Amino acid sequence: MEEEPLRAPVSSLRATRWFDDRPVPAAEIVRVLEAARWTGSARNRQPWRFVVVQDRSLLRELSLLGGYAAHLAAAPVAVVLAVDHAAGGQDAEFDAGRVAQSLMLAAHGLGLGSCPASFFPAANAERAARLCGVRPPWKVRTAISLGYPAPAPRGRSAIPSGRLPLDGLTRWIGF
Repeated sequence: MEEEPLRAPVSSLRATRWFDDRPVPAAEIVRVLEAARWTGSARNRQPWRFVVVQDRSLLRELSLLGGYAAHLAAAPVAVVLAVDHAAGGQDAEFDAGRVAQSLMLAAHGLGLGSCPASFFPAANAERAARLCGVRPPWKVRTAISLGYPAPAPRGRSAIPSGRLPLDGLTRWIGF
């Protein structure tokens, strides 16, 4: 079955947790961030800021701050998302998710792999913020690893693949 062009960028995006050793040129990172900054947000508040981390020791330290953050240690670069909940209001977390997805899709369009990492519990998120020089009112909960994909180690993934069918996810009213 041929991929529908509208769906192709989203359905072909995969979480990349393994990266080769090539550095990501700063110009490519700027292109990704430039695309991401155009993400819409409630009332155009743009309650996010980006911290770009290439320092190997800091990436290793960040990789220890979440149950599924280990891929940060292997990434050539990570973008840490800082969010201002006061400025973003009730929509701040939703808007942060929107900009994260935009960033990942932009990276994908350039042939870069990416994967989000969540910092938890709250003490780990606070430590990640401090390590990245992020101060209140900004908070850090997420980082996105970026790099050129490398083959994943062989073996069966514990993560299910595929998607639920649309009719199992959708309720239509008034149609």
